[in-house]
Amino acid sequence: MSYVDGFILAVPKDKIELYKAQARRAGDVWREHGALSYVEAIGDDVPYGELTSFPRAVQAKEDEVVVFSWITYESRDSRDAVLAKVMADPRLKEDMANMPFDGKRLIYGGFKIVIAL
Repeated sequence: MSYVDGFILAVPKDKIELYKAQARRAGDVWREHGALSYVEAIGDDVPYGELTSFPRAVQAKEDEVVVFSWITYESRDSRDAVLAKVMADPRLKEDMANMPFDGKRLIYGGFKIVIAL
């Protein structure tokens, strides 16, 4: 069964273009190493909920936008192999050291796909 890594983060609005440039590079590297797809989506209709919401989850500030992204793989084993290659790829080292967002507020996880229509 397919596997997906999901991410939610808050990016300062004045750093969106830098984030997109870094994400394009990262997507190319992920796909080159075997990911099936790499998607970055910037929040458009993401209200701040009373109890829970995407903005609350990442403690988004007024000057930040929520980004929701995901990467798909053939399987968990494939994901683990791809991730090892990506983390060793020197093309992303500078971007990883200079992320345009607060990595402490990044939420991520790996998920088994159980329904895909």
